[in-house]
Amino acid sequence: MILTRTLLALGLVASAAADIPDSKRFDLTEPSYDLFRHKKLADKTVQQSFTFDNVNRRLFVAQRRDGSDMKAGDLSISELDFDGNLLGSMDVLAAGHGVNIGAEPVGEDTYLWTEIDTASSGYGTALTRFKWVDGGVIDSADEDLERIKPIPTMDRGTCTIDPVTRRLITRYQRDSAQNIAVFDLDDAIDRNFTNPLADWPIPDLGGRTNVFQGYAAYGRYIYFLLGESYDASGGELNSEVMSLDLNTGEIVQGPVITRAGSTLEFREPEGMAIYETVAGEVRLFLGFASGKVGDRRCNLFYKNALI
Repeated sequence: MILTRTLLALGLVASAAADIPDSKRFDLTEPSYDLFRHKKLADKTVQQSFTFDNVNRRLFVAQRRDGSDMKAGDLSISELDFDGNLLGSMDVLAAGHGVNIGAEPVGEDTYLWTEIDTASSGYGTALTRFKWVDGGVIDSADEDLERIKPIPTMDRGTCTIDPVTRRLITRYQRDSAQNIAVFDLDDAIDRNFTNPLADWPIPDLGGRTNVFQGYAAYGRYIYFLLGESYDASGGELNSEVMSLDLNTGEIVQGPVITRAGSTLEFREPEGMAIYETVAGEVRLFLGFASGKVGDRRCNLFYKNALI
């Protein structure tokens, strides 16, 4: 038992069991609803991910920085209001692909969690945490920038935050295998990663494509988004969602085709996030990019049916 705990702390084996409290999960077969469509971001590239600060009621969307090489890992992060109006932006240089980001409220401020130190693959090899500052720049060339590796042996990784249960979830790669690990957010803030609440290899998701486009977690369950743009799929709508039980590491629903924003031009699935309204309604958000080359737009939809 002591050896197993040691190996878990080092990220060398997946959890044999997890003990995350039970919760409801989203019914992925139920309809999705619009938050907004066709909104401009700070840059003109395809959105990659988004996240909410549920305390300060802020929304952030990550995308590749205009003019940056695809593998340079330079990200532009926009702040929008909930009508989709652009409020500000900042850049994170040599960060990664931006598949997921997380937002942590700290008083009236927001701290963002992103990947950092992009490799030749275009993906970040560690995580970092920084205060949101409109017009600010985070540069991985800064030697004083904190590098965070929840799993010391990970080759690359991204993260999201469950704002309802205050957990940090990281999707990480080790030896070309993708895994999911879950930590108490307060432990993560203290850089205590010795006791993951769960740590599982991601199973074969069984979708029509293997194009991974984002994830979000609420309570006992994590949700995945896969699919391609209409341009890449030849016009086929192949975007899918599914859910995995963090206590067992097994898929419990899906893959389910999502028709959210089916009439959008281009329509590439890009990002997932959890948001809890002021009234206490928890929503699973799905993101899609639309528009033409040189004028990509942001679109957000949500599901709210829990079972």
